[in-house]
Amino acid sequence: MAAAHKHKMILALFTLNLCYQICLSSKPNFIIMLMDDMGWGDLGVFGDPNKETPNLDTMAAQGMLFPDFYSANPLCSPSRAALMSGRLPIRNGFYTTNAHARNAYTPQVIMGGIPDEEILLPEILKKAGYRNKIIGKWHLGQQPQYHPLKHGFDEWFGAPNCHFGPYNNKKTPNIPVYRNAEMIGRYYQDFVIDRKTGESNLTQIYIQEALTFIESQVTDKTPFFLYWAVDATHGPVYASKQFLGKSRRGLYGDAVSELDYGVGKILNKLIQLGVDKNTFVFFSSDNGAATYDKGHGGSNGPFLCGKETTFEGGMREPSIAWWPGRILPGQVSHQLGSLMDLYTTLASLSGQQIPTDRVVDGVDLSKVLFGNYEINRPLFYYRGNELMAVRLGQYKAHFWTWTNSIEEFKRGTDFCPGQIIENVTTHNQVNQTAQPLLFHLGRDPGEKYIIKPGSSEYKENIGPILTAVEDHKKNLIPGEPQLNWCDDAVMNWSPPGCEKLNQCYTAPPSKPTKCVWNH
Repeated sequence: MAAAHKHKMILALFTLNLCYQICLSSKPNFIIMLMDDMGWGDLGVFGDPNKETPNLDTMAAQGMLFPDFYSANPLCSPSRAALMSGRLPIRNGFYTTNAHARNAYTPQVIMGGIPDEEILLPEILKKAGYRNKIIGKWHLGQQPQYHPLKHGFDEWFGAPNCHFGPYNNKKTPNIPVYRNAEMIGRYYQDFVIDRKTGESNLTQIYIQEALTFIESQVTDKTPFFLYWAVDATHGPVYASKQFLGKSRRGLYGDAVSELDYGVGKILNKLIQLGVDKNTFVFFSSDNGAATYDKGHGGSNGPFLCGKETTFEGGMREPSIAWWPGRILPGQVSHQLGSLMDLYTTLASLSGQQIPTDRVVDGVDLSKVLFGNYEINRPLFYYRGNELMAVRLGQYKAHFWTWTNSIEEFKRGTDFCPGQIIENVTTHNQVNQTAQPLLFHLGRDPGEKYIIKPGSSEYKENIGPILTAVEDHKKNLIPGEPQLNWCDDAVMNWSPPGCEKLNQCYTAPPSKPTKCVWNH
């Protein structure tokens, strides 16, 4: 029986490799579904007891589950910049040097954005004949020179910033929503989000945009890349009327259920159009759940803390790969993966080369997807300009620890509610470099039990991590920091197209100041 089973596995792998070669010649389609602040524990397949994600659970059953997959940062903008560039934020400039180890992102006042020097994933795919569309949140700079259509995307429906508001358009303008190069309205004015009930039809609009785009490209027989960057699970959380009040988890669960519904609609559309076997779909999140929202946010399962931190809850993401006929169903890969790997993997699957004039941090996961191999590689956890931790195999070493300041904590902001680990979840920045804190994530996913520095286990496993850090820093050339300067004058006062809607507003005089980052 064992020999027969082994023969079947060899035949299956041969078939997959053959399919892999075929799909290279026929230009597979790509869809990245990136959720916003969705936690590892929010999916039924990852253990959520409410079982309210049937489509994602089915997607996992039909594809490959990645329990050890990570973002490149515990905050949205740097994470997304890393996904698009295949490079750590410390390299692509999405960090700040205004204060040590501070999280920074792209609010309306930010003066920076994704640099022209970065070669983004859609730019690589465009060379291979792909048509690229982003639906949802961009978050890599709101000024026109940073917009997605200037960086490889052919189409855009969504917004440059988070859906915060409503604002009065005098001190702060409402966030614009774009169709391609021009705005077509603003959040709360034309695209309503009811802050009292949480009702909004934005997710339904994002679903229909995806379906229409897919149908159009299939009709035109054009290979496509869809970046479905929906944001309903980012506060203020929202869901459409048909989903409101239906989840056992409250409004956040309503939002998760609607996004799960959208995943089902998109996958079914691929099947209906007969392109499912030529489309690689990857589902993940930009960072961990916002545990500081306590019962109103997501769940990071067994992991420590959440968004904003470099503990596991801040950067380990719920991730699924799906490609019928190419990826064997029902698989689990414990590959240490990163969103940056999608950059290198999609370039490879499209037959394109990644840039050779710079360090690219993403690795090609093709062998993982098609043969369930495991690639030995370290993962680096950055917070702002500081390397906070490193994972290699099952071991993770913390070189710096902190959650957020004691002043913020006393004011009610807690990144680790209900989780106090002595000398680990510190409210002051603690330099652990002289003797890094070491954890075994296999038996201690919650990072609760520090391995004693004098033990043989510590001595045997800290060395390879220190070597990985030395190699990393030896080749590190930090990018020009993009998140240092803020100016009220660069907010969304008069975006392209505002004059057609009579929604151009007067900007204040320019007065650049150094941004203040509290986290």
